Amino acid sequence: METLINKDERIEIRISSYDKRIFQKAQKLSGDKSFSSFIVRIVKEQAEKIVAKNDRIIASERDREIFFNAVFENSKPNQNLVEAAKKYKSQTSQ
Repeated sequence: METLINKDERIEIRISSYDKRIFQKAQKLSGDKSFSSFIVRIVKEQAEKIVAKNDRIIASERDREIFFNAVFENSKPNQNLVEAAKKYKSQTSQ
């Protein structure tokens, strides 16, 4: 099933004639059917990469904070961890 996308948004930019010629040449070489579809595809690809990279950075910062809080915080082990340690010690001391 094909999803219909309502294309009612518009972006206007001003570029140099040199940039426009390069973009048009790249569009023809890429095989994109229209200049607009080429620009949208390229910008979208780059935008998705930037967003994904940012999301990974935020996730890794959050993970790092969770890890360091767990390692360096002065908290006592919970009951599950105490029981697991006892079980491990009883199995390895025999």
